[in-house]
Amino acid sequence: MALWSVLRHRRRTAIAMAAVGFGVAALILTGAFIEWIFWATREGTIQAGLGHIHVARQGFQEHGAADLGRYLLPADSPVLQALRDTPGVKTVAPRRSLSGLVSHGETTLSFLAEGVDPESEKNFGDVSIIVKGENLSNRDPHDVIIGQGLAANLDVTVGDTVVLLVNNAKGGINAIDARVRGLFATVSKAYDDSAMRIPLPLADELLRISGAHQWIVVLRDTADTPAAVERFRERFAASNLEFIPWYDLADFYNKTVSLLSKQMGVIELIIGLIIVLTISNSMMMGVIERTSEIGTAMALGTHRRGILLQFVLEGLLLGVLGGLVGAMLGVVLAQIISTIGIPMPPPPGQARAYRAGMIVTPPLVHTAFVIAAITALVAALYPAWKASRTQIVDALRYNR
Repeated sequence: MALWSVLRHRRRTAIAMAAVGFGVAALILTGAFIEWIFWATREGTIQAGLGHIHVARQGFQEHGAADLGRYLLPADSPVLQALRDTPGVKTVAPRRSLSGLVSHGETTLSFLAEGVDPESEKNFGDVSIIVKGENLSNRDPHDVIIGQGLAANLDVTVGDTVVLLVNNAKGGINAIDARVRGLFATVSKAYDDSAMRIPLPLADELLRISGAHQWIVVLRDTADTPAAVERFRERFAASNLEFIPWYDLADFYNKTVSLLSKQMGVIELIIGLIIVLTISNSMMMGVIERTSEIGTAMALGTHRRGILLQFVLEGLLLGVLGGLVGAMLGVVLAQIISTIGIPMPPPPGQARAYRAGMIVTPPLVHTAFVIAAITALVAALYPAWKASRTQIVDALRYNR
C-alpha cells in the first residue's frame, strides 16, 4: 500500500527522491575525496621517508638528540638481517642523522643531513624528485645530494665541491670535501632549504664512528603495520629495541584526519537536515492533498495506527529509493572524476601541485545510504502523526 501510494504521486515522489539522491551523491563524493586525501597523505608520508616502522634503541626517541653516539645500531646486527628476511617486509633502510655546516666559496650555511644506504632507499617512493643530476650511489661514497633551496642559497650545482663540517663523536671538528651529485625537491620547500642526503660511509667518516640511529622498515602493505609491530616486539623482546609504527610519528597526518573527519560530520548533519526538511515538506503536502482519502480509509475501519504506519513506510521508502539512486549516482560520478583527476594547487608550505582523485569505500556508501534512510524515516514521523490524528468527519467534508 505504501509503495503504491509513493508510485501514484509521481511528481512529488520525484522531487523528494531527487533531494535524497543528490544528498547521498554529495555525501559519497565528499567522503570519497576526503578518503583520497587520507590515502595520499598517509602513503606520501610513508614513502617520503618515514617508512612503516622505526626500529631504534630504547630511549632514542626521547634522549637520542642529546647523545647520538650512545644509541647507534651496529651494521652487522643479526636483528637487522632477521628483519629483512621477514615475510611481508619490502626493505629495511638504515638511517643516521647528523647536522653541521656546509661551505661553498664564501658562503657557509647550516644543514640537516641523513646518512642513508642508497640501495635500500630505492624501495621508497618518488616523493623526493631529482631535479638535476643523479641520485646517490654506493659506487661514489663522497657524493651528496642537496635540497634545491639549499643549493640555490649556496649557489652550487651538479659537479661542484662543497665542504662539510661537523662535530665528530670525540668532540672535535671534522671537515670533508664532497661532490654535489644531484639536486632534489620534495613537497616541502622548508625542508628543501636545509636538507642534504649523504651515503652512510661518508657519515661514518665525518663522525668517526659507524652504525645507524634507526632502521626504517618498509612493508609491502600499510595495513599490515599493527600486526607487524606486535610480531616484532614479541620476537625481539630481549634486544633492547623499540618498534614504533608510522602512525605514532605522523603528527600532521593524524591532525589532518581529525580535522577532516569533523568537517565530514558537519557536512553529514547539514545534508541530513536538508533531507528531513524536503521529505517532511513533501509528505505534509501529501497529507493535505489526501485528507479526503484518509477520512474514507478511517471511515472504512482503518485504525489510526494503520494510517501512521502507512505514512511512516512511505517516508522510509522515499529515503531507501532515493538513497539507492544517489548511491549509484555518487559511485559512478566518483569513478569518472577520479579517472579525469582534480587539479590541485600546491598546499601551504609546499612547492608542487598535484592531481587529486576519489576513493569510494563500502563503509562510505553504507553510511550515506543509512543517513538517507534514517533521516527520511525521522522526517516522516510528524506528517504521519498529523495524518493519524485527522478527524473523520472533517476529513470527509474536506474539499466539499
